[in-house]
Amino acid sequence: MWMRATCFLEFNSLVATPFIFMLRPRSGWQQWIGCEQYLLSSGVSAVEFTDPFGNLCQRLMAPAGLFSISTSFDVDISMGSDIAPGAPFVEVQELPVETLPFLLPSRFCESDRCTQLASSIVAGRLAGYDQCSAITEYIRQTIDYTPGAGQLSVSACEVNQQSQAVCRDMAHLGIACCRALSIPARMVVGYLENLQPMDMHAWFEAYVGGRWYTFDPTQSDMLGGRIAVAYGRDAADVAIYTQFGDLVELLQLNVTMAPINAPTC
Repeated sequence: MWMRATCFLEFNSLVATPFIFMLRPRSGWQQWIGCEQYLLSSGVSAVEFTDPFGNLCQRLMAPAGLFSISTSFDVDISMGSDIAPGAPFVEVQELPVETLPFLLPSRFCESDRCTQLASSIVAGRLAGYDQCSAITEYIRQTIDYTPGAGQLSVSACEVNQQSQAVCRDMAHLGIACCRALSIPARMVVGYLENLQPMDMHAWFEAYVGGRWYTFDPTQSDMLGGRIAVAYGRDAADVAIYTQFGDLVELLQLNVTMAPINAPTC
């Protein structure tokens, strides 16, 4: 099905400020970009580069004063994420090279401290997809998804001691537990159809059965289309914008996602 996703950001800066944005999804086997629009405030230009994880990044210098970015993407995606109960664990020595960085501890996913927790959660489960499902269900049952509750990123171990969290932090815990079991896991940021309240969303993917599968502790099912914008080891790799220097005020962040009949370029 075709979906249109939009994002509008407006900032106010006292001085000219360098930014890196990560707002452009890329085509892949799970999604195809039919049309896109990326508009910057008048007089601002950007240079695009690809980061080590394949994400499309836009580098620019925002002027002092008001500055805005408006994006729109028409994307062909499935109506829900694939599920595969019973998909087997892939032995580390047989993993594709590109998945290996997602086995290691990272800034917000200290998997080396989660081995005991992960083992207790998945006791009796078939190695692979079923273990990832058990981890996702544990997070969903023990932590309340509370949009707006987390202004600062917290680590997996920290969020496991809390009773509520945002999507980003719940994904961190899922990633850390998967990696503790030698299952590659990565953070994804993007759009989720019918998310309430609508915003950019974070979930995680785990590599089992020879491919990546989506897991989302914030949702009770895997229905609803998703548009992935960025992949990384944790939130430090997938921020939709990073600014350098004095703090810049974010005035607006508006996100929409809705079905369309066909792309209109």
